[in-house]
Amino acid sequence: MRSYTYKDSGVDIIKADRLIERLKKDIQKTFNPLVLNPIGGFGSLTEIPSGLKHPVLVTSTDGVGTKLKIAFLTGKHDTVGIDLVAMSVNDILTLGAKPYFFLDYYACGKIDEDTYSQVIKGVCDGCMMADCALIGGETAEMPSFYNEGEYDLAGFVIGFVEKEKIIDGSNITEGDTIIGLPSSGLHSNGFSLVRKVFFDVHNININEIIEGLDLPLFEELLKPTKIYVRQVLNLMAQFNIKGMAHITGGGLPGNIKRIIPDGLKAKISIKQDNVPKIFHIIKDLGNIPQEDMFSTFNMGIGFVLIVENKEAQSIITTLNASGETGFLIGKIEKSIDKEKVTIEYM
Repeated sequence: MRSYTYKDSGVDIIKADRLIERLKKDIQKTFNPLVLNPIGGFGSLTEIPSGLKHPVLVTSTDGVGTKLKIAFLTGKHDTVGIDLVAMSVNDILTLGAKPYFFLDYYACGKIDEDTYSQVIKGVCDGCMMADCALIGGETAEMPSFYNEGEYDLAGFVIGFVEKEKIIDGSNITEGDTIIGLPSSGLHSNGFSLVRKVFFDVHNININEIIEGLDLPLFEELLKPTKIYVRQVLNLMAQFNIKGMAHITGGGLPGNIKRIIPDGLKAKISIKQDNVPKIFHIIKDLGNIPQEDMFSTFNMGIGFVLIVENKEAQSIITTLNASGETGFLIGKIEKSIDKEKVTIEYM
């Protein structure tokens, strides 16, 4: 009788180990002095950052969602790792936390060496952008569990914030100003609707350059989520930031309402001219109601700051001086009902 090995079942442990070894240099480039042991141990050893009187650990986890389907269609996997990092580090940033450590989970039916390398190098790129170390993860090869050529990703971030400097929106008051930081595009939300409109309804070729876009469709869709860590930490060091929101699933209304105190509302005005073309194209092709667009997509605003009115213009000036951009998009007003966010689309 023939003998069978784990490799015969579809799991190649040696290949996975070989790939990690090949990528070690990229991974270790992300390390900071707080990392105490190399990749490959049973766990990751790190020090707590010094200089914090009352350090509070802040964590988050997220994925990339069905944006991965675009990567599968095109064979372009070098940006979704950046998305993976961005979705988590931007979330903990809203609490005033600096990300320090990141872990990833990669699951597939069969490891493809090129695909895997592209993804993990993208994760490393994202960690470099966010100034955090990729300290570990899990690669799970599960035959027959995923379709051929497909995989799933999850990311986990660990950050710290000084207890006295936690930002949670509780100090937001009437008259405060809302600043929007531009997105790089769709980021990583709404892709089920995106795929429905472009591919199911209109059968558009993913390589097509649609009127109004400067890039083939797949390149526009795969633009990585912007990582706001450096610019926002720089602003936090200079100004009194009262509240922040990462604009992901739920759009502007669904995310901003999470930080608005009872009795107040965010009154937002968005100019159509400031909304990137991709959102107009999706809306027109899908005949999507305006309310649905704003509750599904970021509409060109990827991150929001709520600040004292007297500091708003100085913040915009500081952003511009560093090569970034910010828009004054609204005010905090008293609310006469339970609605916490209103949007005027001009």
